[in-house]
Amino acid sequence: MYLIESKRNGEWIYDPGMVMALQDYVKDHIFLDDDVLFAYMMHPAVQIGKFQNAYEEVNQPYMDAHDIKIIRRESGGGAIYLDDRNMSFCFLFDGSTDIYGNYARLYEPVVKALENLGVDNVEYKGRNDLVLDGKKISGSAMTLQKGRVYAGYSLLLDPNYEAIVSVLNPNQKKIEAHGIQSVRSRIGSIRPYLAPEYQEMTVWEFTDYMICQLLEVNDVSEAKRYELTPEDWAGVDKIAAEKYHNWDWNYGRFHQFEYSLTERFPIGTISVGLGVEHAKIASIQITGDFFGSKEIKEVEEALVGVRLRKEDLLNALEPLDLANYFGKLTKEEFVSFILSEKA
Repeated sequence: MYLIESKRNGEWIYDPGMVMALQDYVKDHIFLDDDVLFAYMMHPAVQIGKFQNAYEEVNQPYMDAHDIKIIRRESGGGAIYLDDRNMSFCFLFDGSTDIYGNYARLYEPVVKALENLGVDNVEYKGRNDLVLDGKKISGSAMTLQKGRVYAGYSLLLDPNYEAIVSVLNPNQKKIEAHGIQSVRSRIGSIRPYLAPEYQEMTVWEFTDYMICQLLEVNDVSEAKRYELTPEDWAGVDKIAAEKYHNWDWNYGRFHQFEYSLTERFPIGTISVGLGVEHAKIASIQITGDFFGSKEIKEVEEALVGVRLRKEDLLNALEPLDLANYFGKLTKEEFVSFILSEKA
């Protein structure tokens, strides 16, 4: 198995979009005579599944306040929080093997590697999770492309509980189905279970150890590597710009959804119903008991076709004086309301 590190000119890449673009490029353009392993970490980001609606999965105001990015991956599955405190691993397997859909087999080397560090009671559970004493320490995803299995998982060595709890806004029915009251109660950590001699292990030492175990070598220096060429990096840059650094891919891919919300303001109650297509407002109806001297239809028309993004909404409303439509209400207050930031 080849090792491809997320490094450029000898330096680790932490930009979430570049990390994902690197994997995409190798997946689609680099075909070697053996399987491939990536090890990567990134600046704080939420990675959502290919078929998820970003607006239902994350707390956008928290993400904006803490500079947390959102990245839509090519495979399915749920939303996960990734950062530079925990390492993630991605693989390209020969599609002729029986590993596709076999998450238990994917996790076998991990379970053995953790046992060697003194971590017992690790088990594969549910559809695609690893749990430790009943708490999730890893989630995985797979897809089949161009005859190869593209799979990956993260391992929670030192999870940032505050960020995980604050940034993820999961489907409550999913949480209730597990009989659990909060995201925090579901997330575990590997470190407390490490044997005493490994308690001070850094994330980089943990990563090197896992790479050696996965590649079955004694030292990372023994790994068989593929080094990207300047032409390869040009391809990676192109994918990052057109896809993972592209708002339309990360937010706008979900075709259509609707939602409504109501809020009581000093000027009265405002209710908004939105129809959203590809993350742009396709239809909007504003009602309430507020007082205005102009037709609210003008506000609705100004917002149709606008991305459901704060700066875009504010720009669309810039020509209007909302006092003429609602009374004493600022554009910032109205946009925060539409984006549910008050919640």
